[in-house]
Amino acid sequence: MDGIEATRQILKQAAGKPAQTERSGPKIVVLTTFDLDEYALAAIQAGASGFLLKDAPPEELLEAIRTVYRGDAVIAPSTTRRLLDHVAPMLRRSSPAAGTNAGSVGSLTVREREVFELIARGLSNPEIAGSLYLSEATVKTHVGHILAKLKARDRVQAVLIAYETGVVHP
Repeated sequence: MDGIEATRQILKQAAGKPAQTERSGPKIVVLTTFDLDEYALAAIQAGASGFLLKDAPPEELLEAIRTVYRGDAVIAPSTTRRLLDHVAPMLRRSSPAAGTNAGSVGSLTVREREVFELIARGLSNPEIAGSLYLSEATVKTHVGHILAKLKARDRVQAVLIAYETGVVHP
């Protein structure tokens, strides 16, 4: 089986086992030679928390593992913008979850909505903190609340929800 199917199977098996928290399950970083938007999207839809190219420098791989371990997500920089530009229109047209997610997005406070929009635009926590004149700890708190309200596993899922619901546009 390929990495996408392996991701599905690993997460499916983990879902059947008791976990302490939703975020304590396995975290998967897909490492591939294929810099294809479709492959990245399939990896994310399968539940991967990271998507990197095999030619990424060792420091980037290590940082990606640390980032995913902390509960955030990573997509290869060369893929991120193309992927979002490519899939955003499809997500808004075809996602049955858009209506469900719209209610969750509507439950965000004004400040959470601001942080959510900046997450969807690809800003890191330090960048969000600087942009909104908040401490990084405050941003982390908002991110946690946003993920909980959206029932999103990680930032990648939150970004997909932002595009599905039209919060941000390519």
